[in-house]
Amino acid sequence: MFIHHTLERAVRLFGDHEAVVCGETRLTYRQVGERVARLAGALVAQGVAAGDRVGILMPNCHRYMETYLAAERAGAVLVPLNHRLAPAELSAILTDAEATWLVTDTALLAPAEAGAAKVPSLCGMVVAGAAAAGRADVLDYEAALAAAMPLERVARPWQEQDLVQLYYTSGTTGRPKGVMLSQRNVMSNAYHALLIHGLGSEDVWLHAAPMFHLADAWTAWTVTWVGARHIFLPQFDPSGFLELVQQERVTKTLLVPTMINMIVNHPDLSAYDTRTLRLITFGASPMPADRLRAALAALPCRFSQLYGMTETSPFATQLHPEDMVLEGEERLVRRLLSCGREIPGVRVRVVRDGGDEVAPGEVGEIIMAGPNVMLGYWRQPEATAAVLRDGWMHSGDLATVDDEGYIFIVDRKKDMIITGGENVYSTEVEDALYKHPAVLEAAVIGVPDERWGERVHAVVVLRPGMSATVEELQAFCRQHIAGYKVPRSVDFAESLPKTGSGKIQKAELRERYWQGYERRVH
Repeated sequence: MFIHHTLERAVRLFGDHEAVVCGETRLTYRQVGERVARLAGALVAQGVAAGDRVGILMPNCHRYMETYLAAERAGAVLVPLNHRLAPAELSAILTDAEATWLVTDTALLAPAEAGAAKVPSLCGMVVAGAAAAGRADVLDYEAALAAAMPLERVARPWQEQDLVQLYYTSGTTGRPKGVMLSQRNVMSNAYHALLIHGLGSEDVWLHAAPMFHLADAWTAWTVTWVGARHIFLPQFDPSGFLELVQQERVTKTLLVPTMINMIVNHPDLSAYDTRTLRLITFGASPMPADRLRAALAALPCRFSQLYGMTETSPFATQLHPEDMVLEGEERLVRRLLSCGREIPGVRVRVVRDGGDEVAPGEVGEIIMAGPNVMLGYWRQPEATAAVLRDGWMHSGDLATVDDEGYIFIVDRKKDMIITGGENVYSTEVEDALYKHPAVLEAAVIGVPDERWGERVHAVVVLRPGMSATVEELQAFCRQHIAGYKVPRSVDFAESLPKTGSGKIQKAELRERYWQGYERRVH
């Protein structure tokens, strides 16, 4: 089973069903199938050959989904690009991937052109929207579709292990790495996703997380596979999200915790009709238990947490909706702090440095194996060998596991703070801070300290109209965690830096405090 089979099934079984809603655009699956075939035909007519890398820099929209499907139909490898990257970063990725074409949008044309300017392999750009009109140096997306001969059959005989998508890591430490995903990787994850999400043709999926990130990208073919409706939110904001949920009667979506926090704290949340929502899946970063409780109380739907990484296509574990127990037996309530258990089809272990499994409560590294694990990093064999060992993907995430197989993430290896010889995991300090009623967001990092090597430092965003002092937050934390874990210093900020997928950028926060230090203790 390959990606193109998902759209072929949807056209065959749900051809007249509404497939996409994107602004004023509404298309059936039959129309989407025609557009994808024409876009694939246009790419092939421009010289795109089997295995060529095609970049895409776009906001969420139906054309993004079409490009995911058309690139595969044309036999190419799609390279999704984070639209928050600087032109120099875009250029570096396109050059490393040796991309031959770039698909972009009027809204992102300026950074796309700046990033593409010095990429020697690039042959041309496809541009959607008004900016393409009258330009001879780019291919107008809609004009190209209108003129192209539909590619009725896929342009290459795909094999399961063939590279089909290339996702670049954020590159917060050193050179960005291109995660190579095969047809087998993404389709295995698609099978797993169908099992854990219970998707069907009656579902309405809202693309709220960015489509350049696998947190949402998998839905382009998996939601299509079952003939469900796609609703597109170009850029996340809580009001736009709630309006679409109400207007299009959205049933399911995936969000990152920062997005959920924004929705729960929206001043007009109760004014929107969200009763059609049946499931909100969340992932990409830990969800403080206090914030999860608030979300469960504020929104009338089930919640499911997923853990994984781009390298695992991306899902590995699930905290099932039935595990969201707010009161009762302690071992059940405690599961709110976990990322669940391994999903069907994926093997997950927590191990010591030597490879032996940890005892319950002991901290170790999460490792994963299964058909969803990446081929490796693009042209970086040493980096590949460092994480793929004996058939297992080494995540770099530290966790404990209980005797029922529930996994509790405590930190990234690189985020662990060593202060005075004690290990402090930033997530447990953040959980304590989030319990304070004035705290909207918090990030905990290690900063240099002459006495302790590193000290626990918090950067806090307060709720509008509320106040708190450093001393008050420290005293509050002492009620919940050991004294050596309490932040020794606190800075207040108006906002926290975030990646395009909504993760807090701790590397950027650290940089402010570690400048001038040759050795950065972690």
